[in-house]
Amino acid sequence: MFQTFKLAYRNLGRNRTRSLLSSLAVAVGMALLLLMVAMIDGEMRGALQNTIRLQSGHLQIRPASYDENKISLKWDDLIANPDEVIAKIKSLPQVTLATPRLMASAILTFGDESKGVQILGVDPASAANDPFRAGLVAGDFLQAADREGVLIGQLLADKLNLSVGDALNLLVTTSNGDVNEQLFTIRGIFTTRTPGLDGSTLLMPLEKAQAITATENHVSAIFVLLQNDTQAEPVAQALQSSNLKILTWQEQNQFIVQFEDYANAFFVILYLIVLGITATVVTNTLVMAVFERTREIGILAAIGMKGRGIMAQFLAEAALLATGGVIGGLILGGVMVYFASTKGFYIGDFGLTGVLFEDRIYAHLTLSNTLTLGIVTYIITLIASLYPAWLAARMEPVDALHGAEG
Repeated sequence: MFQTFKLAYRNLGRNRTRSLLSSLAVAVGMALLLLMVAMIDGEMRGALQNTIRLQSGHLQIRPASYDENKISLKWDDLIANPDEVIAKIKSLPQVTLATPRLMASAILTFGDESKGVQILGVDPASAANDPFRAGLVAGDFLQAADREGVLIGQLLADKLNLSVGDALNLLVTTSNGDVNEQLFTIRGIFTTRTPGLDGSTLLMPLEKAQAITATENHVSAIFVLLQNDTQAEPVAQALQSSNLKILTWQEQNQFIVQFEDYANAFFVILYLIVLGITATVVTNTLVMAVFERTREIGILAAIGMKGRGIMAQFLAEAALLATGGVIGGLILGGVMVYFASTKGFYIGDFGLTGVLFEDRIYAHLTLSNTLTLGIVTYIITLIASLYPAWLAARMEPVDALHGAEG
């Protein structure tokens, strides 16, 4: 075995440029695969984390009549006396925080501009608002007693040319079907780096949101964060109630899972294309080597080397090309993934609703994906060498020698 690989190394050295380019093709192919897998994983991972910390939580407690396709302010579709429910939730050791939230649709008007927005009534003191607080780019965060202040997303502010201190008008449909209208002052502008939220969401103190929507001591949902996401199912079971609906983060984010499946299916085609190009380069290299060494193959066969020995020789050469390519791919791909995980790639607004994609993709590569791609690339390279190895092994000694002389 050692002798076989020693000869294979020497044979590859006969045309170093071609061998180097073949190994480089394998390396580039693997590096691209690593980057693509890391980008998909990073985008889906980021979207899920953003949706959990900003929108869905690990759990959401909703009224039994909750309909995800509409934002209803009818009292029958809201949770009454949320403090009692929150006290029960916080008694569970897995719960990190639980806070009430009220959602309402509104029309924002500023000068000649108008836009549909979603009001999010929050408890300003809750740690659940830390992402908004940390994302302030101008102004100050809300105060619970503020009856005229709101926060808006930076994307929304840019679209309407709004700034801190500006007054805007909100038209809101109340719980009894009337329309309420009031002027509000922008206290601050935030960014969560998620265009789907920053371009359409307006934060307001919960008590003021309840007042303007005539919902009194009612809320749309209770936002719950747990110590880790694996606790969602058991906690949901512990909180089961006939008049409440307990939604886990998995149930609320099914679209993300489905989107990831579709994205992975699409990228499988790209993976096959990249690996196909890589395999073609390796096959071409070894086929050329077979024809260049026809006389040598004939002599080896004439002195008694079996076909499987000749085949093993070319497979050993392919193994060396694959080894160099995989190692090079790990290095090159590692550099590319490191850049993509620290700097990211700006993609702007996907235009999707319900999923909080960031405006910049950050790669995330796991050890499992790295090992899988390395093994797959290595195997594909060896498979690509089977034809030239078989071509060399089936040569008849006399034909090979005559072919070389001709």
